[in-house]
Amino acid sequence: MEYRGVVPSDAPDPRIEAEARVRRLAFPVMQLEPQPSLTRLRMPGFVDSGDSRAVSFTYTLWRYPDDHSDPRNEIELDDDTRRSIDEEPPWGRPPWLVEQAQMFKYPMLWEAVRTSWHADPDASRASLPEQLVDHTNHILRNRFREDLGLPVAPVTYDRDDEKWRASVTAVAPAGVIVDGTERSALHIDTDPFVYAVGFVIDPHVICTTVVARDDLAFFRLALTTFPE
Repeated sequence: MEYRGVVPSDAPDPRIEAEARVRRLAFPVMQLEPQPSLTRLRMPGFVDSGDSRAVSFTYTLWRYPDDHSDPRNEIELDDDTRRSIDEEPPWGRPPWLVEQAQMFKYPMLWEAVRTSWHADPDASRASLPEQLVDHTNHILRNRFREDLGLPVAPVTYDRDDEKWRASVTAVAPAGVIVDGTERSALHIDTDPFVYAVGFVIDPHVICTTVVARDDLAFFRLALTTFPE
C-alpha cells in the first residue's frame, strides 16, 4: 500500500498490469519497430472516455546505442533533478521504480505513438487528419513550451491566439512502413519542431506518431503491431 506518497520497497510493479491491459484491448495497438536506439517504457498511457479509447507509448532514445552507459546518451539535468533520480530515500524504493527513475536521465520520445479507437468513426475529431493534428498539438503544447514561447504552466488560450498550433491544412499524403510493408498515410511535415505521420488501421482505429525532428536521425520511423 501507499502511505503519504511513499511507495513501499515491496510494492508490485504496475508495469506488468499496464502491459497486460494493452493486450486485453479489443483493437490492434501499434508500436515503433524494435531497434537498438529505442527502449519502450513499459508504462503506456491510457485515455478512456467511453465511446473512445487511446493508448500511447513513450520511448527512451539512445543516440549511442552500442553502449547505454556512454555519458553522451544523457541529457543535461540540474543538480536537484539528478539528485532525486540517484539518491535512495531512507525508506528505500522498489527495484522497478529505481529502474524507471533512471530513464529520466536520457532523451525520450514522449507519447510518440498513439493508437485511438472510436466507437463512431464519423464522430467529431475522429478522422485521421483531426487525430493527427490533435496528437501533434498535444506534443507541441507539452514538450516544446519554451521553444514556442509559452508560459511554464499551462493556461487557457483563445485558439485564435495560438499561432503555433498545427491545423488540418498542413496535413498531406505520405507513406509509412507498417509491419514491414509501406502503407498509405498522412503526415504533417511543415512544423519546425516535430514530424507527424498517421494511418488508418480500420474504420474505428487510427495510429498517429509524433516525434521531434532533431531525433529523427537516430532511429527508423517504422511501426509494428504490439504483440497480443
